[in-house]
Amino acid sequence: MKTEVKAILEAVSKGELSVDEALLRLKTAPYEDIGFAKVDLHRRVQQGVPEVIYGAGKTPEQMTGILDVMIRAGQDRILITRLSEEACSEISKTYPLTYYKDARLGIYGALPAPDGIGTVVVATGGTSDLPVAEEAARTAEFYGNEVVRLYDVGVAGLHRLLSHTEEIAKASVIIAIAGMEGALASVIGGLADCPVIAVPTSVGYGAAFEGLSALLSMLNSCASGVSVVNIDNGFGAGYLASMINHMEAKK
Repeated sequence: MKTEVKAILEAVSKGELSVDEALLRLKTAPYEDIGFAKVDLHRRVQQGVPEVIYGAGKTPEQMTGILDVMIRAGQDRILITRLSEEACSEISKTYPLTYYKDARLGIYGALPAPDGIGTVVVATGGTSDLPVAEEAARTAEFYGNEVVRLYDVGVAGLHRLLSHTEEIAKASVIIAIAGMEGALASVIGGLADCPVIAVPTSVGYGAAFEGLSALLSMLNSCASGVSVVNIDNGFGAGYLASMINHMEAKK
């Protein structure tokens, strides 16, 4: 994936940008302090993708202020996670957002065409895991990935998962999302030849301890190639899946 730094260096190489101009671009305003937030304007340079706004706990006015800085800095596509529908409506009076209710995400700008190595499969144990799954799926789509959704394919009815062996075999990355005992990740890990990202959810009865049981089960998976993110962290799983699906050899 080309980073902003590579683009600047290529411009210097082609004579489109002077060395001094390139140095200025790399040094200027790594972040902008707006009092209640320090908006990171060099995240794309450092990590290849720009900063994301975490919406929970922020007022619509605060998020609008952060959006204002990011848009003025040239960011044409912005993701806001854990965003309520009410807050989205307020923000959209200034900056129009596309709201995904199930995922609790707001997106400023258009989704890009997929440009990853292959597909990202998002699988859930049950329908109750859908909010976390949609957060993962929409995040992956936001970062330019083709996403295949396999919902409600938990181990209580294993034949439902086994009917999708072709999608599993073709995937570049699989996100396995489940609550209860979290067994789905181990089963998929035993079927797939690609990285599996396990996401425990806070779905289950009392002894599930709001996702802790699933988390511990996934951490103790006997299937190789399974990594685990935090409870209900669909965003983290979608982000990591995109990084894997966009890997290039570093020379």
